Amino acid sequence: MTAPNRIRTLIVDDEPPAQELIARLLAAEPDVEVLARCGSGREAVAAIERLGPDLVFLDVQMPELDGFGVLANARPAVAPIIVFVTAFDRHAVRAFEVSAFDYILKPFEFDRVRQALERVRERLRERASADMPTRIAALLESAPARAGGWDRIAVYDQKRTVFVKPAEIDWVASEGNYVRLHCGKASHLHRETLAAMEERLAAQGFVRVSRSAIVRLERICERRPLFHGDSLLILEGGMEIAASRNYREQLDRLLGGGSQ
Repeated sequence: MTAPNRIRTLIVDDEPPAQELIARLLAAEPDVEVLARCGSGREAVAAIERLGPDLVFLDVQMPELDGFGVLANARPAVAPIIVFVTAFDRHAVRAFEVSAFDYILKPFEFDRVRQALERVRERLRERASADMPTRIAALLESAPARAGGWDRIAVYDQKRTVFVKPAEIDWVASEGNYVRLHCGKASHLHRETLAAMEERLAAQGFVRVSRSAIVRLERICERRPLFHGDSLLILEGGMEIAASRNYREQLDRLLGGGSQ
């Protein structure tokens, strides 16, 4: 897949003036194509699944089904990039927990939207580069594995294929239908879901610690309790990763004890 010539975009907001403002700002961008405008969460779910947009400007607060509900219910073939738009900053933390790409507060200006679009363009270019050698990399990676040989992950990085050993990975972060492999100071974007990566790395000493992160157990140096059963993991090198209470039981068992 090559980088898209146009960024196929969906606008979701229950307020027509807000829809109109976003559309007007996007009209100044020649590579942006607005596929549709949606005034409700239910309409947005259907449009995301039907149109498969590259980018969605998604309002947080909507009646019946809010922005988070849209993300929970939509099942597109490829996850779009999500830019939340809202009048309230209190939703920011939750937005990034569900892998939102950006978060724009109303009332917003053209410069802020343009800044978000520049980041979106970079992400789409990165995705396109990662997609090109997917079939070849999969063959190179799977053939030795079928023969009982080494287990490495083939990642396309800057026009070359890099083979990453599980032992080199510190932790893995979800980015939509992609994952980012963090290996010391380097990181690699890889086309695979976090669930698939979790299954692949289960026998390699990794543990799922939240909806968006998998960590190599050997890299955990310290565990600090937070509120309501959550905890903070400190990795070698000082990286801090939040561990959700939903994964506490497994983490307790593998680490040999509960958090205090």
